[in-house]
Amino acid sequence: MAEQARSLEDLKSALKQADAPVVADAEEAVQAEPKIDEFGRAYATGKRKNAIARVWIKPGNGKITVNGREQEKFFARPVLRMLLQQPFEAADRTDQYDVVATVTGGGLSGQAGAVRHGISKALTYYEPGLRAVLKAGGFMTRDSRVVERKKYGRKKARKSFQFSKR
Repeated sequence: MAEQARSLEDLKSALKQADAPVVADAEEAVQAEPKIDEFGRAYATGKRKNAIARVWIKPGNGKITVNGREQEKFFARPVLRMLLQQPFEAADRTDQYDVVATVTGGGLSGQAGAVRHGISKALTYYEPGLRAVLKAGGFMTRDSRVVERKKYGRKKARKSFQFSKR
């Protein structure tokens, strides 16, 4: 049986002794290990709308390849290319990693969002210390908004046919 605390100082010292191992375990749990494969790459899956992106990053000079084509060819609009650069700019890692991505499903906007989500996750796998910065920027959260389904008796999801009183 444990001894009874006779004074406030006894109680404080007992609490400090009990808390010491727990704090050490918590500090060890915070230090995550990088998830890097045998080729020196980090892999992650990103999703947005109906698009799914498989993303590999490795140290390089900032070259981004999507479905075997340069990012300028695949994403012609500058806004979509800007989306891909946002995680690197937030983490101060511009032109330090090469990205290879394969994307399926959805349209160009959803695919760009999926690649951005995948890049963010892969960066945290490569450098776990970047997780706080990317999470604060909102890059780690999967945007769960998808198109609402069409309902029966209506033209689209919410649009109805014209009402005729007579």
